[in-house]
Amino acid sequence: MISTQQTQERRLDELLRRQLGPRILAAIDDPNVTEIIVNEDGRVWFESYAKGMHEAGLVLAASQVESLIGTVASSLGSVVNSVNPIVEGELLIGGIRFEGLLPPVARKPCCVMRKPAQVLYTLDDYVRDEILSDAHAGILREAVDLRSSVVIAGGTGSGKTTLAGALINEMVERSDPNERYVIIEDTLEIQCRAKNLVQLHTAEAADMTRLVRTTMRLRPDRIIIGEVRGAEALALLKAWNTGHPGGVTTIHANSAKAALTRLSSLVQEAGVPPQPELIAETINLLAFIVRTPAGRRVKELVRVDGYSATDGFIVSSPKHGVDQRLRAIAF
Repeated sequence: MISTQQTQERRLDELLRRQLGPRILAAIDDPNVTEIIVNEDGRVWFESYAKGMHEAGLVLAASQVESLIGTVASSLGSVVNSVNPIVEGELLIGGIRFEGLLPPVARKPCCVMRKPAQVLYTLDDYVRDEILSDAHAGILREAVDLRSSVVIAGGTGSGKTTLAGALINEMVERSDPNERYVIIEDTLEIQCRAKNLVQLHTAEAADMTRLVRTTMRLRPDRIIIGEVRGAEALALLKAWNTGHPGGVTTIHANSAKAALTRLSSLVQEAGVPPQPELIAETINLLAFIVRTPAGRRVKELVRVDGYSATDGFIVSSPKHGVDQRLRAIAF
């Protein structure tokens, strides 16, 4: 027998699909499309692996976008209006991450829908598509074998999460098949083929810091965080540094080196002084990926060798068993 709640959820789903329309629903089903954007002028843009950012040739009326945002809010159990003009959460359709804005924070209704990765890329795929060099792929595989802790840095839409997924599945292929993986994200995006796996995502009752601490009681061998963006950075460093090496996370930064400064800033959000020694001891390798007009590219791999009070972070450029020393980074 169908419950009242199930009936309501079905009606909301049907309404949401009507408001999205056939063009956007087709884009949601297209594994090549990664992001759907509706601007204030109603123009729709797609981000895709093949074409990058491009106009979809579709314009939505402001009233349609506002209705869509309202329906999403209802499906998430919330209300959006001029007093609460922002709605964010995960859609039931395709596990899409949704961000919607109404006036007064935007001039007109607008939204962004980001799809979780539907195609599992491997490091071989990255080399084939010239996103990653053979040498860099070899270094990343070596990092997996050595159980190095890796931070992937880059800007918004640079492909950090997809690269993290490729690296995680390299771990699954090259490591003990019985290893237990715990993956923590704001929304479930990372695909992982591990058999011994639990995937957690944040909620109002449990933020990222709490989930990282909870993870320690879940018997993890590898701890993965989809993106570190706040005080959970300290909890993650402590977890990796106390018997759980070989994890992966992503971070917003403008270079591999800048990721260290960014990570230090996030640690301080936990209300503690800078922890450069802990960062240098825990983080082994930094990868920096960018989005260019020609596509995504992994531009840098940097190994963290240590920290000194006079020189700051000491880093090097790893080369398959041979490290070339780079200048120190002042902290």
